[in-house]
Amino acid sequence: MRRWIKRLLLWPLAMLLALAALFLLSAWIGSSIPRNGNWQEPARGVTIMVETNGVHTAIAMPVVTPQKDWREEFPADDVLTPRRPYTHVSVSWGEREVFLNTPSWWDLSLGTVWSAASGGDGLLHVAHYVRPAPSPDHRELTISHAEYALLVAQIEQLVLPRGERTTHPGYEDYDIFYDAPGSYHLGKTCNQWTSDTLAAAGIKTGWWTPMAGGVMKWVPRR
Repeated sequence: MRRWIKRLLLWPLAMLLALAALFLLSAWIGSSIPRNGNWQEPARGVTIMVETNGVHTAIAMPVVTPQKDWREEFPADDVLTPRRPYTHVSVSWGEREVFLNTPSWWDLSLGTVWSAASGGDGLLHVAHYVRPAPSPDHRELTISHAEYALLVAQIEQLVLPRGERTTHPGYEDYDIFYDAPGSYHLGKTCNQWTSDTLAAAGIKTGWWTPMAGGVMKWVPRR
């Protein structure tokens, strides 16, 4: 009888572990299949940066280029320290509750994870940087001017008019959150948004990238 009860209790755990292993395997396979496989980095163009904190990825871009002045959508006056000589804006998309309620990953709860995985509202996170230095977690990538214009157009689709969006305080004095369209789920995660945005601009990246490593593997270290 006890052995039967033990097996009954272990069965859900075994199923959970099997699902987790299947997810990790599919994420590794999906992120290893390239989109825009023939793309090559040009010698000249616009230098962007793909960054990660190990869990989440973002795209950092120059504040002003001939293609775009991001001060129109993301003015420095929206953050607590607007007078710094900002040179770049970092943009990412993610789930509202995860973004707003997890200033550090130690604050992440199972309830928040489940809510995000089952479907949640989108939110834009924008950070302002002053001459960000390249590093293994902040990797530079040069793309053509035409590709950058496509990248800009892709991001602009998520920017609501200033009179129709709500702002939310960021984690530091140089970042902020904005309401944004879109629904978050396992098929459209924050990291999938990064790779989808890069792919829409014609840049080489993976097909399915729910994890940060699946995005970063396509951005070479210098």
